[in-house]
Amino acid sequence: MEEAALIDKLMLFGLTRQEAAIYLCLATNKELSGYEASKITGISRSNVYNALASLVEEGAAYLLEGSTNKYTAVDVEEFCNNKIRFLQKTKDELVRDMPKNNADCEGYITISSHKHIMDRIHYMLANAEYRIYVSMPVKFLEKCREDIECLIKAGKKVVLIVSEAVDFPGAVIYITDKKEAQIRLIVDSEYVLTGDMSGSASDTCLYCGQKNFVNVFKESLKNEIKLIELQKHFEKSE
Repeated sequence: MEEAALIDKLMLFGLTRQEAAIYLCLATNKELSGYEASKITGISRSNVYNALASLVEEGAAYLLEGSTNKYTAVDVEEFCNNKIRFLQKTKDELVRDMPKNNADCEGYITISSHKHIMDRIHYMLANAEYRIYVSMPVKFLEKCREDIECLIKAGKKVVLIVSEAVDFPGAVIYITDKKEAQIRLIVDSEYVLTGDMSGSASDTCLYCGQKNFVNVFKESLKNEIKLIELQKHFEKSE
């Protein structure tokens, strides 16, 4: 992976771009003084020393005291796991203490960009209690494999409508001739997500918990399943 990509990923764990560059430098060179890190990275010594102090405080580096202080990177897996553990604890506290809004969403919410749409899909699948019906391009369905397999393992009904054969033992699978670049997801007959799925930032989906809309959407999906079953029956009888 290129250095720029590594730095971008490190920044997701709370490091500034400068801190991430210095952390990567430490990880590459094992032990460095502030002067050495400055010389290698091209970052001014004052900025390097400030970043090194922050890295130590954030649990990303250790200070090795001696006649010349040196620094070494904390193993990236340990650093990331510690961050995740801290964030999980913080999340639990927020969920417990934040004001609760118990009103279900009965309006229409627009969700933009592929990343945010996938985040919503993962959330909906993780919180399904009884059943899901989903139709989406197989390449995106595979990104949800862990969520779907967990639902199947938990004994929840999983119905997949796809344009090619997939391997999800325990799921009810219907194969359609349609080559759709869309997502259609119903969870527990309560919530619907539908829209375009190309994998780009321009993807847009509609999320809704409005009962009439959900019922109409569910009937449409059921009718599609009936057509698939009829087509399959006719093909067998020919």
